[in-house]
Amino acid sequence: MSQHLFFGLTGEGFDVVCMEARQVSAALSAMRNKTDKTDARGIAQILRTGWFSPVHMKSREAHGLRALLSTRKTLLKKTIDLANEVRGLLKVFGVRLPKTVKHGSFDSVVRPMIEIDDVLAHALVPLLDARAVLYQHYLELDRRVKRAASQDDVCMKLMTIPGVGPIAALSFKSAVDDPTRFKRSRTVGAYFGLTPRRYQSGEHDNPGRISKSGDRDVRAVLYAAANALLMRTMASSQIKSCAARQAMPASLRGGMRLMRTKGRRRAVVAVARKLAVLMHRCWIDGSEFRQDQVGGMA
Repeated sequence: MSQHLFFGLTGEGFDVVCMEARQVSAALSAMRNKTDKTDARGIAQILRTGWFSPVHMKSREAHGLRALLSTRKTLLKKTIDLANEVRGLLKVFGVRLPKTVKHGSFDSVVRPMIEIDDVLAHALVPLLDARAVLYQHYLELDRRVKRAASQDDVCMKLMTIPGVGPIAALSFKSAVDDPTRFKRSRTVGAYFGLTPRRYQSGEHDNPGRISKSGDRDVRAVLYAAANALLMRTMASSQIKSCAARQAMPASLRGGMRLMRTKGRRRAVVAVARKLAVLMHRCWIDGSEFRQDQVGGMA
C-alpha cells in the first residue's frame, strides 16, 4: 500500500518520506520495549536525525508493467504445475511421459494416452482442459509483454544487448523506473544484489556471496540473460570473449576466463552484473549496444 498512500498524501500537499524498512527495523531493535507508542517515537527520532535512506516510489506505469510480468509468470508456473501433476498421476498407471515435452504440444501428446482408458479419462481430462485454458491465457499475456517491449523505445535499445530479450528489458525498466536516481551505472549491480557481501574487522576481511538484495525477479532475469549470452549466443561478443582481450576495460573482462577458473555459476553472476551496468548506461545515453564500441567504454 506504500505506493498508493505515498502518491495520495503527496497529492493532498503533504511532505511524504518513505523509509527503507530494514534500516528502520535495525534502528528500532535497540529499544528495550516494542509498543506502538515507542515505535512512533523511534521513527520520529530517525526522521529528525536524518539517519534513514529514502525509498524511490515507482510510477504507476512501472507498477503496471510489473503487474503484467507477474501475471504472465504466475500463469506459466500454474501451467507447469498442472503438467507435473499429470505426469505424477500417470506414473501410478505405468505411463511415463518423455522428459522434454513442449508446452504447446503437451495436450496433443498426453490426451490420446488418457482417452484410451476410461478410468484415466474420467479423472485427468478435466485437468488437461484446465491446463489448456491456462496455457491459452499465458500465450495472450506473452504476446502483450512482447508487444509492450516492441512499442517502447527504451526496451528496444536494451534488447540490442546480446542475451537481453523482452522479459529482461521490461523487468529492468519497471524496476529502475527513473535511471537518473543512480549517480553511477556501477551501483545498479549492487542495487539488484549482484555484488558480494563483505565483512571487515581488524585483521579479518572476508568477502562473501552476493547480497541478493533488491528485486528478486530482476536478478533472476539478468541471470537468465547472462546465461543465454555465455551458453547460447553463437555470435561473437566482446562481453563473452573479453578474457582474451587485454585491451578491454576491467569492468568487461573475464567472462569466459572466470568460467574456466571459478565455475559457470560465478561467471554467469559476474556477467549478469555487467549486463545491468550496460543496460543502465544504454538507457542514460540513449544509445544502442554495438560490438565494436565496447572496447572503448569506460
